[in-house]
Amino acid sequence: MTINSFYNTPGRHTGILSWILSTDHKRIGILYLTSMFSFFFVAVILGVLMRLELIAPGRTIMSATTYNAVFTVHGVIMIFLFIIPGIPAGLGNFIMPLQIGARDVAFPRINLMSWWFYISGALVILVSLFTGGGAPDTGWTFYVPYSIMTGTNVTLAVFGVFLLGISSTLTGINFVTTIHRLRAPGMKWFRMPLFVWSLYATGWVQILATPVLALTLLLLIAERLFGFGFFDPSKGGDPLMFEHLFWIYSHPAVYIMILPAMGAVTEIIPVFARRTIFGYKAIAFSSLAIAGAGYLVWGHHMFTSGMSDMARMVFSFLTFIVAIPSGIKVFNWVASLYKGSIELVSPLLFTITFIFLFSIGGLTGLINGALATNVFVHGTYFIVAHFHYTMFGGTAFAFFAALHFWFPKITGRMYRESLAIKAWIILFIGFNVLYFPMFILGLEGMPRRYYDYLPRFQPEQFISTVGSWILAAGLAIMFYNLISSIFRGEKAPGNPWGGSTLEWTTSSPPPHENFEDLPVVTGGPYRFGKKE
Repeated sequence: MTINSFYNTPGRHTGILSWILSTDHKRIGILYLTSMFSFFFVAVILGVLMRLELIAPGRTIMSATTYNAVFTVHGVIMIFLFIIPGIPAGLGNFIMPLQIGARDVAFPRINLMSWWFYISGALVILVSLFTGGGAPDTGWTFYVPYSIMTGTNVTLAVFGVFLLGISSTLTGINFVTTIHRLRAPGMKWFRMPLFVWSLYATGWVQILATPVLALTLLLLIAERLFGFGFFDPSKGGDPLMFEHLFWIYSHPAVYIMILPAMGAVTEIIPVFARRTIFGYKAIAFSSLAIAGAGYLVWGHHMFTSGMSDMARMVFSFLTFIVAIPSGIKVFNWVASLYKGSIELVSPLLFTITFIFLFSIGGLTGLINGALATNVFVHGTYFIVAHFHYTMFGGTAFAFFAALHFWFPKITGRMYRESLAIKAWIILFIGFNVLYFPMFILGLEGMPRRYYDYLPRFQPEQFISTVGSWILAAGLAIMFYNLISSIFRGEKAPGNPWGGSTLEWTTSSPPPHENFEDLPVVTGGPYRFGKKE
């Protein structure tokens, strides 16, 4: 099989150029997916190395300086190169135009340019690891004043993240415009698949929130290069202003990560429960509510940084408010499974795991949002556990569910179901063995981001490290199954799962412009027939 075995797109370029210069949304989606998972593998290796260092007190395999650099690079890759662009730019690029009956996105060239900005940003970050003082060691949040004072190459790394922000903004503009302007005849707003609704809400967050981060990073670069006193207190600057500006973007960014994940699992549940989704409009409006309320809760990251009691109470209240639309989604997912003809295949198993792990992450988020308990757990391993249950247990497991669900459509091949289930079992065990002890560590007072720790924390740290090995093994099995199936898997029919949305009405993989004739939509998206 050659690289052009997929999607023999007509054009003037051949070979690798026919991919990296293509404006076909399907090829761009695959470019994003291959790029993101390549970076993901690197971040996983770095994460395992961090856990090896923490298996026992004292130095084991690296110095404190190296640990800080590895910690920073792991976070930057996972957040900015994998989780944020993951489902929207990868699967969203491929699936969304198909689901709305469009031949492509509204701005195909801008779509390609967004991928080039993504790759450019990644390459700049890569260069920063080996030049100008070495890999940044500030953590992925680049908190000042340390990010101003450190001699590592923070400037270049921050500029790389700035380029990634441009990519995200362009993707948001493209998706919002596409959903507004290119829906198939008859596809009214409440006939759209709920994955499209989630991408629509995400697109607005990308458009409105990402420029705040971009400007903040430019101010940080200007301060490092020219000595401006925006954030340095010794020059009259305010480090709290950096925290405000950073989290004004970065908490909405949580919903850039999780909203598309929620949309993906909302597509999977009705297919494998063989019934219409429960509460279609409630789920659609809850996506918009999460996106809107997500702009207003950034202050809960700063309860111990210094703000007025009134501000803390307001942000705490708003944090609890944003849990309501998330709870609506969970209720409707479970209600959709109730009395369904459930088929427990790997996409649904990953989906159910997402609901379970995300619920733990969400409920522990309420502990963080309460003022009294936040003072106790802030800055501890409890936050690390909560974050990973939400982002990895939530977004990544939903990503894996969606990847298995749409794999036949993307590649035209079926994967081995038995191996996918084995990988799911190992991933579920490994994830909980890795991250659940961190809740206990946090409640016992273990600070996060520390290179070393007291001997009394070793039992939980040892268990957590063993969990990282199990999780890595599960990831290896899962990706071995998917990658090998691209070359040796059985040929997939157009609709292997019996889905009812428009992407399943085309061949697997879809033709160049998706549809021979544009479809005309006459009803809702979830009407089930027989499998092919």
